[in-house]
Amino acid sequence: MSTEPLTAERILEATEEVLRRHGPAKATVVDVARQLGVSHGSVYRHFRTKSALREAVTKRWLDRTTRELSSIADDEPKDAEASLRAWLAGLFEAKRRKAGDDPQLFATYEVLLAENSAVVEEHITELVAQIEQIVHRGVERGQFTSLGPDASMARAVFDATSRFHDPAYAPQWLKPEILAEFGAVADLVLGGLRLPRGR
Repeated sequence: MSTEPLTAERILEATEEVLRRHGPAKATVVDVARQLGVSHGSVYRHFRTKSALREAVTKRWLDRTTRELSSIADDEPKDAEASLRAWLAGLFEAKRRKAGDDPQLFATYEVLLAENSAVVEEHITELVAQIEQIVHRGVERGQFTSLGPDASMARAVFDATSRFHDPAYAPQWLKPEILAEFGAVADLVLGGLRLPRGR
């Protein structure tokens, strides 16, 4: 029995470990409770259902990426083009790292992502909002041309780069030429946003 107080965060950490070990099909709340040395009722006091627990684990996993990228989006003094390039590279690196460092857990999260589409949509909305923040700053400073509402431009950037952040493309992220391919797409996207010289 652990003497540490049982918190939602401890439960989520244990759930992640159980998912890594057993996969989403076999992992149970009882396994999580056993990992923590508590009864499964104790886990249910924090998360009402197994589904709520899995949703919280998925959100926690996605929020790590959102937090990592927010510092880039919030970097006001930085040139908008450099910020957007760094943000896109940061997103790609975060996704590649998750897929490469722990492929078993990444595969588990692919299953959980499919189960929790509302959590995924919320994550995408947060990411697009960060891009919008950078695009808005670029248009406002005369670094990017306005091709329509900032939100539409941000969504277009997100969609155009999906090959480098959508988990469906994860097997391609291991190819040796993937960084060059990412660079080419980033150059194309940024070139399309850049305000033409002499304007």
